[in-house]
Amino acid sequence: MTTSEEQSQGREQARTRVHVFRDDALGDLDAVGLAAAIRRGEVSAAEVARDAAARVRDADARLDAVQVHLDVPAHHASDGGAFAGVPTFVKDNTDFAGLPTGHGSAAFVPRPARRHAAFTRQLLSTGVTVLGKTRLPEFGFSPTTEFEEGPPVRNPWNTGHSAGGSSGGSAALVAAGAVPVAHANDGGGSIRIPAAACGLVGLKPTRGRTVPNAQGRQLPIDIVADGVVSRTVRDSAAFLAAAELHHRNPKLPSLGLVEGPADRRLRIGLLVDSPNGARTDDATRAAVTDTARRLEGLGHTVTPVELAIDPRFTEDFLTYWGLLSFLIGATGRTMGAEFDRHRMDGLSRGLRATYVANWSRTPGVLRRLRRTREAYAAAFRGQDVILSPVLAHTTPPLGHLSPSVPYATLVERILAYVAFTPVNNVVGTPSISLPAASTTPDGLPVGVMFSGRPGAERTLLELAFELEADQAFPSITDA
Repeated sequence: MTTSEEQSQGREQARTRVHVFRDDALGDLDAVGLAAAIRRGEVSAAEVARDAAARVRDADARLDAVQVHLDVPAHHASDGGAFAGVPTFVKDNTDFAGLPTGHGSAAFVPRPARRHAAFTRQLLSTGVTVLGKTRLPEFGFSPTTEFEEGPPVRNPWNTGHSAGGSSGGSAALVAAGAVPVAHANDGGGSIRIPAAACGLVGLKPTRGRTVPNAQGRQLPIDIVADGVVSRTVRDSAAFLAAAELHHRNPKLPSLGLVEGPADRRLRIGLLVDSPNGARTDDATRAAVTDTARRLEGLGHTVTPVELAIDPRFTEDFLTYWGLLSFLIGATGRTMGAEFDRHRMDGLSRGLRATYVANWSRTPGVLRRLRRTREAYAAAFRGQDVILSPVLAHTTPPLGHLSPSVPYATLVERILAYVAFTPVNNVVGTPSISLPAASTTPDGLPVGVMFSGRPGAERTLLELAFELEADQAFPSITDA
């Protein structure tokens, strides 16, 4: 598909925004506010679950974000937990007992999980009510939630555009107001990318802050972290505080509940263009530089910074991604006896074929990726956090990153888009996507990203609270 064809398709598909905010038990409350209303007895958890399910059905009819609906919502600890009674969804690459885990793939028929994944148990410990599972692209490889067969997940800000990936289903539901928070995980940007595309808060925690991901801990370099996408900073902060009560990593500083900005003024490094050579588009560049000016107005010091990672980082990360696809193809029968790697989509097959052709480079790739932490640490000398784009350009029209696009073209497009997020996955550091203060001229959100040292979630959240208080995030309900 040519660029002009994509633009034409995007114009044809462009529709009014999709949101399901209404005068019901959820109102316009975030998760913290909704949990408080339930505790006060103003609404019941059952009423909230009923009204959320109605919102989900309405939103999903137009966004195609849901993989599995639970006929009977799974209530958990409704009498306790920071998010007691708050409705949510689990991403469909994470086991929820009794529900199939499909990983977004047509290569096998998923069977019901026998038990909850470790992160599912951590999520449930916060008291949430699970309504089902959300869609993701095949095995979470793509930065858009699109498929060779079947409808894509649509962006509620503009249904002709991508909702991001791989946690696109979760982000679409939260942005549309169907639920206040939803599970997301991130192996190369998959929390932060859909958060940026859908105007949400998306915090990728430090490696080990939440319980180890079952897939990630089997890898030579664990790049996967679990968390949530939310509409407010306080929801992301409250989730991490509640999750820490279930699992406290003694190797990291205790986080606790972050409730607002700090008095301390920060030294902030500014990184506008990606180290991989991808140039940031005008709308994204403007959003980042405007954020930098706001931070200076708030008393922070902002100076340009260089992230001097190995020039081979992008190629190495792509090789590592190919290794993951190769391993899935080799072990897929553990997901289902009929697993057929030939039915994996074009992106997965292309990644696998590229790795098979270059497998002998693996030791050098792993060695160089592990050394990335040295360049990352060097960039933080004299800095507290680094401000950058989340993505090199704004969310594209549906079809631009479809797995049906020829592999060589698709990879070129992905690398020109996902140019900032993977470094944090390799190094294991925390990073948060926040909505910029204004949308693009055509009404799409833009994400800005703050990255920190290992264990620095408190600093990132305090800064996020300050920006949110300085100027409210754009709302999907605005005309």
